Amino acid sequence: MAAHRKPKPRSLTGSFTGNTARTALTLALAGAASTTLFEGSGQAEPRLTPAQVKAKVDRLYHEAEVATEKFNGAREKAKKARAALKDLHDEAARKAEKLGEARAALGHAAKEQYRAGGIDPTMQLALASDPEEFLDSAALAEQTAGRQALAVEGVRDDLREVGRLRDEAAKRFDELREHQATLKQRKAEINGKLEKARELLASLSPAQQASYAAGESGDRASREMPRGSLEAPNARAAQAVSFAYSALGSPYVWGASGPNAFDCSGLTQAAYRSAGVSLPRTTYTQINAGQRVSRGELAPGDLVFFYSGISHVGLYVGNGQMIHAPNPSAPVRLAPVDSMPFAGATRVV
Repeated sequence: MAAHRKPKPRSLTGSFTGNTARTALTLALAGAASTTLFEGSGQAEPRLTPAQVKAKVDRLYHEAEVATEKFNGAREKAKKARAALKDLHDEAARKAEKLGEARAALGHAAKEQYRAGGIDPTMQLALASDPEEFLDSAALAEQTAGRQALAVEGVRDDLREVGRLRDEAAKRFDELREHQATLKQRKAEINGKLEKARELLASLSPAQQASYAAGESGDRASREMPRGSLEAPNARAAQAVSFAYSALGSPYVWGASGPNAFDCSGLTQAAYRSAGVSLPRTTYTQINAGQRVSRGELAPGDLVFFYSGISHVGLYVGNGQMIHAPNPSAPVRLAPVDSMPFAGATRVV
C-alpha cells in the first residue's frame, strides 16, 4: 500500500518563478496600500466649531478688505489716467486744428507766390503730405524771411507739440491698461475670499449666523445707543458725525462710497463729503489727510484706523465708540474702538 503524503501548502511564489513572482508580490503590496489609503480618505474632516468658523470668516473678511482698499487705490489711479488721456486727446485735437489752419494759411500764400512766379522751396513745407523730414532742416527756416519764416516756424512747433501729445497719450493709455488689469485681479481676489466666507457661514445654524452678524452690538442696539457727549472740534467734524449716524444700517458693499451703501473708507469719505471736505479714497491715504492725534486725544469726527496695514477705518463719535462699515455680513454700525487692533487716528482740519 502506497504511503500517502500530506501535500505541501503553496507559497505566494510557489506557483510562479522569476519576474512573475516579483510582479505578483508588488501587486499584492500595492493593493494593501490602496486599501489603507481609501479607508483613510473615507474619514470625514473634523467639523469646525462656531468659534473656529468665526475666526476663519473674520480673517477672510480682513483679507478681502485689504484687497478692497488696493482695488479702490487702483480704481482711483485708473480714473486719473483716463482723465489725463482725455485731456491729452483734447489738447492734441486743438493743436492739430491750429496746425491745419496754419498750413492752410501757408498754402494760400503759396498760391499767391505761384501766381507771382513760382513757389519758394520753403513754402512747399506747408503743402507736403509728410513735412517732418522737410522741417528737420533748420537751414530751411533761415532761408525765409519775415512773416513766412514765423509762420513756418509756428508750423514746426505745432507739429512737434502734436507729436509730443500723441506720445504722452500712448504712455497714459498703457498705464490705464495696467491699472485695469490690476482692478480685474483685485476684484477676483475679493470675490474669492468673500465666497469662501459665505461657504463657512453657511455651515453654521441660523441662530449662529444671526449671532455672528449681530457681533458685539446689533443693529437695533446701535441705533438706540446715545450719541457721545463730547463736542466735535469743528463744524465739519460735527456734520461728518451726523452723516455717519444717518448711515447706520446701510449695507456694506466693497468699493461703494454712497449714497446707499459703503465700504469702510467709502463711508468716511462720504461723511466728510457731506461737510464739504474732499478726502482721498483709501484708508492708507486718508490717514495722511489731516493732523495725527493720539488715542487719548480722540474727539468726535476723528478718523480711527486699524491693523498694521491701515486696512480699516471708522469715524469716532465719542465715548469710546465709532461708526464704521465692518464687512459684507453686517451693515454700518456702532462699535467700540477697541474691538480691533488700533493703528492710529487723524483729525481732519
